[in-house]
Amino acid sequence: MILSSASYTSFTFWPTGLAVLAYALATMWPQAQPTTDRRSERPIWIALFLGWLAQAAAIVLDAVDLNAPISGARFGFAPALSVTSWLVLSVYALESRRLGLPSIRRSLAVLAAVSVVLAWLYPGQTRLVHGSPWAPLHWLTGFAAHGLFGAALLHGALLGHAEKQLRAPLGHALGMPLLQLESLTLRFVGAGFVMLSLTLVLGAWFDAPWHWDHKTVFSLLSWVTFGTLLIGRVRFGWRGRQAVRWIMAGSLLLLLAYVGSRFVLEVVLHRSAA
Repeated sequence: MILSSASYTSFTFWPTGLAVLAYALATMWPQAQPTTDRRSERPIWIALFLGWLAQAAAIVLDAVDLNAPISGARFGFAPALSVTSWLVLSVYALESRRLGLPSIRRSLAVLAAVSVVLAWLYPGQTRLVHGSPWAPLHWLTGFAAHGLFGAALLHGALLGHAEKQLRAPLGHALGMPLLQLESLTLRFVGAGFVMLSLTLVLGAWFDAPWHWDHKTVFSLLSWVTFGTLLIGRVRFGWRGRQAVRWIMAGSLLLLLAYVGSRFVLEVVLHRSAA
């Protein structure tokens, strides 16, 4: 197990601990009944907001790597998971008034708490900036793609849940109309596809010569999967469960591309991903 040094943990311990405590409070706080005043849920949202801020601080301290003698950034499978969960929680918070679903809120809080702890235990390795100073854009667009596809996956799950509610006796959809939710899901896929395309282009530009490693292969497979979904949506009208399956498949491939390959290198093989 790759544990952080004592000086590194002194920087990230407190925001990590605060994030875990806040997310735990948001998870365990009793859920208000639909008939009660929405102000009774205020402690939950305060806890989520504190956890969100603390996780953001932990992510920044993790990426900056204050102990590095040369300018660089720290990356690994666990920080990537933490950034993704933080972005997905951000999207959920922005749309909470329309989506609701306290069970999903609890699941996201648990996921964020687990990911921030993993990022503290497995901070990854520092990657020094070589060549062009714009090289970190490749990493930033990659994290943005993870977050956007994570948001698309969340909305895909909500879409599947809404369809089940409609098919149930006396069923009703979510607060957001079903077609609007489906359209929003595909917009996240489209934005994520643009970011993933930019990530691949920047990777080929700054990481010459091109390397056909596991990360590259799974990233390209994910890009093809999401591209096929977008084409199928326009040409053949793919929607509903069929679209959700493609989103799940593409998200899994993208997860294997970076998080999966780095997990194997860092945790299983105890090697640095050069």
